[in-house]
Amino acid sequence: MLGWALTFFILAVIAAALGFGGLAGTLAWAAKWLFFAFIILFIVALVANIISGRRTPPPL
Repeated sequence: MLGWALTFFILAVIAAALGFGGLAGTLAWAAKWLFFAFIILFIVALVANIISGRRTPPPL
């Protein structure tokens, strides 16, 4: 999901540079919402992992 947010942000910057103001605004809006959705899901997963008390094995 973070990859999608970054993709929409890059597309918004390119659209703004080419003068497509409406498209750039829409793409920036989508990037912002995807980023916030990623942050919220990350926090929910982090809290769920802390509450469950299970530990993941260390990387090899």
